[in-house]
Amino acid sequence: MIWENSTYLWLLLLVPALIGLVWWRGRSIQRTQQKFFDLELFQSLRIGFWDTGNALKISLMVTGLIFLIVSLAGPKVGTEVREVKRRGVDMLIALDLSASMNAEDVRPNRLDKAKFEIRRLIERLKGDRVGLVVFTGEAYLQSPMTLDYSALLLFLEIVDTDQMPSSATDFKAAMEMSLAAFQSLEESSTEAAKVLLIISDGEDHGQSYEEALQELISANISVYTLGIGTQDGTTIPLYEEDTGQLIGYKRDREGRVVTTSLQSGILRQIASQGNGNYYSIERGNDGIDAFLARVDELEKGEFSSQEYADFKNQYQWLGAIALLCFVAAIAIPNYRAK
Repeated sequence: MIWENSTYLWLLLLVPALIGLVWWRGRSIQRTQQKFFDLELFQSLRIGFWDTGNALKISLMVTGLIFLIVSLAGPKVGTEVREVKRRGVDMLIALDLSASMNAEDVRPNRLDKAKFEIRRLIERLKGDRVGLVVFTGEAYLQSPMTLDYSALLLFLEIVDTDQMPSSATDFKAAMEMSLAAFQSLEESSTEAAKVLLIISDGEDHGQSYEEALQELISANISVYTLGIGTQDGTTIPLYEEDTGQLIGYKRDREGRVVTTSLQSGILRQIASQGNGNYYSIERGNDGIDAFLARVDELEKGEFSSQEYADFKNQYQWLGAIALLCFVAAIAIPNYRAK
């Protein structure tokens, strides 16, 4: 047994005090009677008074008070089985970790802004399974599809451009890894919409992605893209790892400073062919809200149906007993005909 509001149990200390008060009052009346009245005269003045009924009324009132206090404490006894169903879409986020994502044309930089918006997206999801793929020239499954958003946020927190062996971008690798992640899912009883969201600045230095994209379409996976960066472009800063001090800018093999800009054309093309939509973040106040609104419109599937055992409330029965005690106490007369 557990209690919903165990603090109310302290009120039970009032019961002995109440019993003592009743006993003291009875003794006080008896002393007054003996002082001013003869016993026979007193009995004649109380013709028909029912001592047993009076004692029973007091006992019922005290018993009702005890049951009422215990009822207020909210006892929970036994178990109550509850079924909880979670419905949503299957969503995989493919995040570009190429060196160009360190550009600061979107504050604080493209990657940090993307991670911030992904966190906002995850925090607003309800029942959707979400996974995370990171990619450059290669792709890795950072987090498999999960309903545990806290774990997913931990995986997202450690994402950094330095973790990848390549600094280029290959959309084909991201698409192939995403397809494998979707295919590894267990089939649910109700088919849910499958969504791939690619977040990148659009610079593609890899192989042709047409075949990989067609395989995603054949698997009924809608491909959405989110471009991050500005059309004007900017340089890619380099910072000292220990101190965080700016030490220069990324250069190409000829020693020229590299400039990167948002290549929205390729991202628009991927979204158009992949039965999705293209969104962009070109300023610090832009967000992922438009994509989230689109997700809410997609078909939901049932991912899990779990049963939870919980203690069952029993306060209503104790409250009913308390009420019956009070009603019975009121109904019992103090006097009866002789």
